[in-house]
Amino acid sequence: MDLHVFKSLNISKQSTDIAVIGSGSWATALVKIFTDARNHVHWYVRDPEEARAIRLKNRNPSYLSEIKFRPRRISVSSDINEVVKASNWIVLAIPSAFLDATLRQITIPIKDKNVVSGVKGIIPESKCIVGDHLHQNFDLPWDQFIVIAGPSHAEEVALERLSYLTLASTKKSNAVQLKKLMQTKYIHVKTSKDVVGVEYAATLKNIFALAVGIAHGLNYGDNFQSVLMSNAIREMNRFLKKLSKSRRNINQSAYLGDLLVTGYSTFSRNRRFGNMIGRGYTVKGAQLEMNMIAEGYYAAQPIYKRSQQLQINTPIIDSVYQILYGQQSPKKSFKSLAKKLN
Repeated sequence: MDLHVFKSLNISKQSTDIAVIGSGSWATALVKIFTDARNHVHWYVRDPEEARAIRLKNRNPSYLSEIKFRPRRISVSSDINEVVKASNWIVLAIPSAFLDATLRQITIPIKDKNVVSGVKGIIPESKCIVGDHLHQNFDLPWDQFIVIAGPSHAEEVALERLSYLTLASTKKSNAVQLKKLMQTKYIHVKTSKDVVGVEYAATLKNIFALAVGIAHGLNYGDNFQSVLMSNAIREMNRFLKKLSKSRRNINQSAYLGDLLVTGYSTFSRNRRFGNMIGRGYTVKGAQLEMNMIAEGYYAAQPIYKRSQQLQINTPIIDSVYQILYGQQSPKKSFKSLAKKLN
């Protein structure tokens, strides 16, 4: 355990203690945001060697290594319970496929903490979005749950390029408080009450980005891809309306903006994954070559089943599901999909 890390620091009384769970690119970017906003971060890094390297170099050598952290504002530990115990805010920033197993390691109650999700996917064990999973399995009250939504790529946060985030919570004061903890010169933050809609939108846009990547891999041009994206935002709107009657403007940045950046950006791992599938890679082959998690792959199956159950018209989601899980050829599937777009 790295208890000495917590005891040796003299932290300003003005700082707030925040736990960040995860050590990938988005977790690293979030640590930068919180520490640049003059908070203290207790950073859970699962691998002790990786944690030691971050402490020694004040950088994450594996992700966004150009970011240099202020050592007095971070405490890095491989003991998740020490990290959680030291913080009032818990920020989850690990792939959805590993979230439940990670949370099961926590032996102290989290229901009295504010839990923030930077996860954009479906939890495989429960087939739920993160908020539902925490509420059902860890007794977390809804008003203590907050969602961080984009559009934002970790790589651009690292470069301090102006980025916009949306914080969604049923309790506005919590979202407003978190906004203050994240306000920097390069991060613009707004709040929302549409927790379910924002979290599902962050999941759906990964599936649509896979579709755009597949189209690119199949040599469909920009004209087709723009039509695909236009249909995707309408498909997202139909899906969200069926799930939640909350008032929302689907053209706002948490919905359309996040979809656009994930579908078009060269930083998008979901687009990259889809591009490989379109070029003829198997799912396993694409996963091995990327060596990174494409959340859209894990989300496609439960989202497809939910759309079928609710009888929502989702031709793009259906096509991605058939390619990834139904062994349908991308070429054949997109030839059929192209006839359904308008």
